[in-house]
Parts: sequence; C-alpha cells; structure tokens
Amino acid sequence: MRELELTDFDADQQLLGLPGTSLVIFTSIGCASCRWARRHLSQMPLGIDRLCWIDAGNNGGLVQRYEVFHLPALFVVRDGQFLGALRSTLQGDDLNRNLDEALARQAEELP
Repeated sequence: MRELELTDFDADQQLLGLPGTSLVIFTSIGCASCRWARRHLSQMPLGIDRLCWIDAGNNGGLVQRYEVFHLPALFVVRDGQFLGALRSTLQGDDLNRNLDEALARQAEELP
C-alpha cells in the first residue's frame, strides 16, 4: 500500500489532488497506539488507496484545523473530498466497516 508523509505545508495540495481514497492518520512518536498503527496498518487489507501520515507534534496547524484531540486520529478523503473523522478501532474488519460508512457520507470541504 502506498504511504505518504504530509505536513502543514503540503497536506492540502496533496489531499485535493490525489485520486481515490486516502486514510489520513495523525500520530505522535510518544503514542504507543500510533507506533502500532505505523507498523501494522500498511499490512492490512484495507479498502483504501493510500495511508497519509501526519506527525501531530510537528504539524500544529493541521492538528488545530482538523480538531485533533486524541491520537491516533483518523480521517477519510476521497478524490479531494473530505468525508470526516473515522471513529474505529485499529482492527482490520472494524476499520473496513467504518470506512464503508464514511465513504457513504456527504462530502465536506477540507478543514
């Protein structure tokens, strides 16, 4: 699975221009669940085209705009359209079920 590292400087441009479905994940090096996600999510059979990682410690502008309150924080973007937060455990079946629900939502503007 393709993985990208996004920052305050390039996230909007990347997310607006990427075709397909992106799972945007805010993480921090001090977060055990975040480290687990970094090691395992790319190996899971998820219904997405790519993982987009954002280091919350280094990208405060995005953290504020996306209103990130806990880590890891997951969001869904498809074809440049923001589909909101993904509330899910980090288990494959649960992630895919919640992804399907997110993909059925009405799109919004990127934060």
